[in-house]
Amino acid sequence: METYRELNLEIPKDIESVKESVHRFAKDVLRPAAAVLDGMTDPREVIALDSPLRKVFKQSYQLGYHVAGLPVEIGGMGLHGLGMHVLIEEMSWGAVDLGLSLLCASFPFTAAAASGNPELHEKFVLPYVADREGSMIGCWAITEPQHGSDELVPGTPQFHNPRVTGQVVARADGDSYLINGQKAAWVSNGTIATHAALYLTTERKAGMAGGGIAFVPLDLPGVSKGKPLNKLGQRGLNQGEIYFDNVRIPRTWMLTGSNGYELELERTLTFANSAMAAAFTGVARAAYEQALEYAKQRIQGGQAICEHQLVQKHLFEMFTKVEACRTLSRAVMIYNQTSTTPSLEHAIAAKTFCTETAFQVTSDALQVFGGNGLSKEYGIEKLFRDARASLIEDGTTDVLSLAGARHILSHNGVTAHAAA
Repeated sequence: METYRELNLEIPKDIESVKESVHRFAKDVLRPAAAVLDGMTDPREVIALDSPLRKVFKQSYQLGYHVAGLPVEIGGMGLHGLGMHVLIEEMSWGAVDLGLSLLCASFPFTAAAASGNPELHEKFVLPYVADREGSMIGCWAITEPQHGSDELVPGTPQFHNPRVTGQVVARADGDSYLINGQKAAWVSNGTIATHAALYLTTERKAGMAGGGIAFVPLDLPGVSKGKPLNKLGQRGLNQGEIYFDNVRIPRTWMLTGSNGYELELERTLTFANSAMAAAFTGVARAAYEQALEYAKQRIQGGQAICEHQLVQKHLFEMFTKVEACRTLSRAVMIYNQTSTTPSLEHAIAAKTFCTETAFQVTSDALQVFGGNGLSKEYGIEKLFRDARASLIEDGTTDVLSLAGARHILSHNGVTAHAAA
C-alpha cells in the first residue's frame, strides 16, 4: 500500500524501477523473513546455515542489490544520491534489521573498489560482484569493548588525546602488518562476515586519530569470533565480536594509513549517518502505514477508530513527521554523495532527527493499536523495538549531537576546545 504522494516530480524512470522492485523484495522477502527471525529466542538460530537469513542474502545477491553502490563499469548498479536513498528506505520499510545487514555486507568491497588497488580488485571485488549465492559477506568493524561513540568524533580534542587509543592495533612487520586486539559485540554481521573493513590503530601516540583502515579476509589464521548478540530489537541484524591474534596481512591491504585516517573516517560517517537517516525514514513510514490501515479496520465505539478525531490527529502528525524525515534525509544523501565537500554536520542532523522521529512515530503507532500493539501478533511492537535501537547504534544521539555542534562551531570560527 502506497500512502504517501511522491513530491519529487522528476524522479528518473530507472530510479522508479528500482523503487518498485526493491519494494516488492522488501514486502515479499524481507518482512516475512524478519518476522520469523525476530521470533527466534536463540540468536544462534538466526545465523544457522538453514536460517531464513541465508536465503535473504542469496535472494538479494541474485537480484544484484549487493552491488547497488558499485560502479556500473565493474558490474554494479551505480546507485548514489537519490537512487541509494530510495533503495535504503524501501528495504528498511520492509525490515530495517535485514536492510542494514545487507548494506553492511557490501562495505569492505566498496571500500576496496574505491581504493584503486588492483590486487584487491581482482582477488576480492570482482568475485564479490559475481557472487549470486550470498557467500561473501562484509562487515564494518570499528566498535571496541572500551570504545563506542567516542570513535566517531573526528575533529574533536579527545580524538587526538594520546592517552586514549584503540584496542585493535596493527604493527608494521616488513612487507606485512600484524594485527592484534578485539572488536566489540556490536559489529554488524560480525559473526557471519567473511571479510571486514577493519578500523584499527597504527600510531598510538596520535590517540584515536592514529588509525588506519584495512581490508581483512576473516578466514586468515588468528581470526576468531564470539557468539551472536542477543538483543532487544533488530534481531535479524547479526552482531558479534571478532578477535585478532597475530593476524598477518600484506601492507597493500591497508586502505588508509594514519595520515588520511581522520578524513576517511569523516567520509565514512557522512555516508553511515545519511544511510541511517534513510533507513529510519523507512521505519517511520512503515509504522505510520500500519497504524493507518489498522485505524481503518478497528471498530470501537460503533465506528472505525479512524473516525475519532484524536486518532485522526495522531495519524496526521505521524504523516507529517514521515514526510519531514524523507525530505531531510533525501536532501542530505543527495548532497553528500554528489558534492566534493560532504557535510558531516548535516548527516548527523539527519541521523539524529530521523531516528528520534522514527521512535516517536513507532510509539504513536503502537498507541493507535492500543492493547493489540503490545501483542506480537501485530508487527508494530517490532518496529518500536527496532526504532529504539537506532538511538544508540552508529553513535548515540547525545554524542553525535555534540560532534555535530562542534563541526558547526568550527565552521563559525570557534575552536573545538572552546566548544568542548
